[in-house]
Amino acid sequence: MNNAQMSYFEQEDVLHLVISDEPEAGSVEISPNITAELNAQGALIGIEILRASTFIRDSILETVQGKLLELPESKSA
Repeated sequence: MNNAQMSYFEQEDVLHLVISDEPEAGSVEISPNITAELNAQGALIGIEILRASTFIRDSILETVQGKLLELPESKSA
């Protein structure tokens, strides 16, 4: 598979990213609600995010807040 595919299951609030169409041989929990799916050689073939809407919202907020904190203070004339 050359192109990653993403599916969102609204009712379950699960985001699934498929990197390869190889069969899944195992998985590793990266952090709460995020699982890496692995092939037989241990290579990453997919990612599953539970409570995806919350994860994405929080990630965006953290990024925006971080960028805002890095802005230089405006100087008054």
